[in-house]
Amino acid sequence: MKWMRERDLLIAQTMAFVQSVTGKKPEAEIFTRGDVPAVRPTRLPDVEAMLAESVSVPEPQKPPQNSMPALRAGRSEYQSDIQARVEKFRAHQARFNREREAYCSATVARMQATLDKYPAPRPK
Repeated sequence: MKWMRERDLLIAQTMAFVQSVTGKKPEAEIFTRGDVPAVRPTRLPDVEAMLAESVSVPEPQKPPQNSMPALRAGRSEYQSDIQARVEKFRAHQARFNREREAYCSATVARMQATLDKYPAPRPK
């Protein structure tokens, strides 16, 4: 339930910030209505204690020393991969263009056939 602890810590920090900005204490925020019982704010957790107990963040691992030559040697591999993807994209776009042109031509042909079958009336 680490997320619950982190959530409580965030709420506590937010409440402490709000109190520092507004200058109000949580006890001063009690609302009273006749039909609803008074609600007192809950006690805030000790932020300093929670921060002291927080999990330490591990240091990032250093990359191996021989990684640079591998990158230089693999550069042509990356370039060829990118070129292949670009060519595939261009072929895909060309196919879309051909299909769009074919659809447009078929639609115009159907429209022309309908107009030939039912000619427009001539004005009198």
